[in-house]
Amino acid sequence: MEKKLRAGVLGATGMVGQRFITILEKHPWFEVTAVAASPRSAGKTYEEAVGGRWKMDTPMPESVKNMVVMNVNEVEKVSAEVDMVFSAVDMSKDEIRAIEEAYARAEVPVVSNNSAHRWTKDVPMVVPEINPEHFQVIEFQRKRLGTKRGFIAVKPNCSIQSYAPVLTAWKEFEPYEVVATTYQAISGAGKTFQDWPEMVGNIIPYIGGEEEKSEQEPLRLWGRIEGGQIVKASEPVITCQCIRVPVLNGHTAAVFVRFRKKPSKEELIERMVSFKGLPQELMLPSAPKQFIQYLEEDNRPQVSLDVDFENGMGISVGRLREDSLYDYKFVGLSHNTLRGAAGGAVLCAELLAAQGYMEVK
Repeated sequence: MEKKLRAGVLGATGMVGQRFITILEKHPWFEVTAVAASPRSAGKTYEEAVGGRWKMDTPMPESVKNMVVMNVNEVEKVSAEVDMVFSAVDMSKDEIRAIEEAYARAEVPVVSNNSAHRWTKDVPMVVPEINPEHFQVIEFQRKRLGTKRGFIAVKPNCSIQSYAPVLTAWKEFEPYEVVATTYQAISGAGKTFQDWPEMVGNIIPYIGGEEEKSEQEPLRLWGRIEGGQIVKASEPVITCQCIRVPVLNGHTAAVFVRFRKKPSKEELIERMVSFKGLPQELMLPSAPKQFIQYLEEDNRPQVSLDVDFENGMGISVGRLREDSLYDYKFVGLSHNTLRGAAGGAVLCAELLAAQGYMEVK
């Protein structure tokens, strides 16, 4: 791009907001020009507002330390400083829907990590390698909102990234029934072990709302645009259990699949490792060169060895084998705050910019 887009981060002091800040530090297309958070943080420098709650492995970027945090509710003030915003606000769903729509109506494109708009019928929920064509629904959303520049686009739940891309790569074999159990890192709850010491050596077999998201959101990715809205697919039927495990970063999934057209193991592996999409074709800055890797070793993928594959933007798969009840089973792994959260949102923003949906004011 000739000139960088001025980016704002809404909810900049939280864990996902911090991840946005680190990803965007030296981004070739985006430059952070505004950080916004709750009224209690507004008026402080970013460093003061975050205080001792910096959760990233890398130091806070110097470029944002002295940036004054804006009040996220002062939409017009924030909008004047940016060309687009990334949203990671921590509010109720109704409040998130309202504030994201307020920014869109102020003619600011919103790329959101939040779940509030994932089922709004004219809001695209996109994994760029899977369903980039869903961005076409933005024209219908803009008509509803009465905007020329502004819109909302979202990315899906972090838990589905470790298996939805794999099932997409196998689409020609018609998977129709899936059983998945996800083993989810504590950073998915915005926590570290320092914040959540009771998770050390512990497992919690419940994550509120997560199972429904894990079962339903892939169907929306595989859906179609009809009458100016996205209609979800009906298959494959997915049932899921979601378990919190004592891991900092990385969601693992154990998955069982039935196919209408029975493939060989070799065919499944070939389809995975060759699977790519628009981000790879366009060589977008955050796009992994290899989207899905297959690991032959019986003890892979492992969080400690594989979670950072392709800078945390790739998917790692292993233990693919035939099953006695289902056709095949496998284990998938994705980085939940990179591919699954802020990184996935930045990749969406890159594709939106490349396709002309966002431009410098």
